Amino acid sequence: MMKSKTRGLTILGMFCALAYAAAAVGRIPLVLFLKYDPKDIVIAVCGLLLGPLPAFKVTLAVSFAEMLTVSENGVLGFMMNVISSCAFACTAAFAYRRKQGRQGALPGLLWGWACMVPVMLLWNYFIAPIYMGCTREAAAALLLPVFLPFNLVKGGLNAALTALLYQPAAAALRRSRLLEAEPKAREPHAGHGGAVLPVLILAVCILSAFLLKGIF
Repeated sequence: MMKSKTRGLTILGMFCALAYAAAAVGRIPLVLFLKYDPKDIVIAVCGLLLGPLPAFKVTLAVSFAEMLTVSENGVLGFMMNVISSCAFACTAAFAYRRKQGRQGALPGLLWGWACMVPVMLLWNYFIAPIYMGCTREAAAALLLPVFLPFNLVKGGLNAALTALLYQPAAAALRRSRLLEAEPKAREPHAGHGGAVLPVLILAVCILSAFLLKGIF
């Protein structure tokens, strides 16, 4: 019992450290003041392997650490980080836990993507005027031309990269005995089409990110 609890704390601590590192050093400016960072990939992997609650715990810990260190928006940034990460990673983990098997985790990741976009549009409508120092009308005018494409690209990148990376991550954790082996039927699978759909989504999102940055 004690050994299992220690192992659980160890793996959560590892996910927290990796997600924070991704947030701290992996930030890529895309459009205006909006930056992409890959921490949600780490949190989503955690959620797929351990469940929605561990993903939520990692989200809280990493968002709080960001607020104290690299965030430029203080408590508002903490709130938006928690909402965004939970909308994507916790939704994906919950959807996968409810329907495992041959359908695999990719549908859950797509659900997370589909949930995150409208949730962040709603919260940007309410919160953006505060940290932007502008009127709600001015922030609302940015929802479709700025916030929508940014969140579509962000969610797509997170879904595609998680789908491609979590199986190798799970295998590495099981080899290190930080994660117990599960029956083959319960292990995450990419689903029909294997890596084709994630790679296609990744390519489209990368191209879209270049367009947002004005490279093309």
